[in-house]
Amino acid sequence: MASQEQFPDIKFEIKNKIGIIKFNRPKALNSFGGSLITSTIGALRVLNDHPDTIFTVLTGEGRFFSAGADVTGIASSGGEKFNNVGEQKVSFLERFSYAQELLRSMIDHKKVLILALNGPAVGGGAAWFPGIADIVLASNTAWLQVTFSALGLVPENGSAISFAQTIGIHRANEFLMFGRKLHADELLSTGLYNYVWEAEGEAFQAKVVEFLEDQLKVNDGKSMMEMKRLQNAPIRDARLIAVVNAVDALAERFVEGAPKKRFEAKVKELEDKRKARAKI
Repeated sequence: MASQEQFPDIKFEIKNKIGIIKFNRPKALNSFGGSLITSTIGALRVLNDHPDTIFTVLTGEGRFFSAGADVTGIASSGGEKFNNVGEQKVSFLERFSYAQELLRSMIDHKKVLILALNGPAVGGGAAWFPGIADIVLASNTAWLQVTFSALGLVPENGSAISFAQTIGIHRANEFLMFGRKLHADELLSTGLYNYVWEAEGEAFQAKVVEFLEDQLKVNDGKSMMEMKRLQNAPIRDARLIAVVNAVDALAERFVEGAPKKRFEAKVKELEDKRKARAKI
């Protein structure tokens, strides 16, 4: 059993042939702070080489799957001084390298990757995972939304390709360009979600495990993993190239300074809302 010290900011356990990685920053809506991303990468590596597991489940603790990037952290960054634009670009590329390794770990993962959306997902939480996962199980509370254009960003980590492959180009354009919130029933009809269940919290998590255990009773694990390998092999390199291209485009946006200004405005908006609520 993995220890909390080895993998901070996630819960990591193995139940028979099911490995479970659970984002565990519920007070921050499982946003990508602390060691959440690096711990997830480490857990994926362990499960990739585990001799007995068939399924790897990604899910979240609490009411959100993930709120994505820490808005306040990005807004407060950017005080560094650079000698030239090339140095600045390299600095941003290095900053985003962790995300590139996370996507590579998922794209190359040998086990059947199950995304179990216990609740809403925003930004990177919504964009990075659904198009890469092999199967998506969702609570009826699990809506998705990205605000990349509103924040001066680009569709992150290959999501422009992975969403188009899954829900079609026109739907992907509307989702990623315009930031429209997509609810669970619509995502089920588009084919992004495999199943939507009227369950939340521990009841949802238990249903995920029960569903996967039922599959293991009737289906051969190696055959399922071979199905995944055969399907993903022809698109593996294209997906990785899409990740590299997206990281490069994101770094260019930060060099131009557009995200910082928009993140600062967003933080001010959030602070004003908090102050307004406090007066009530």
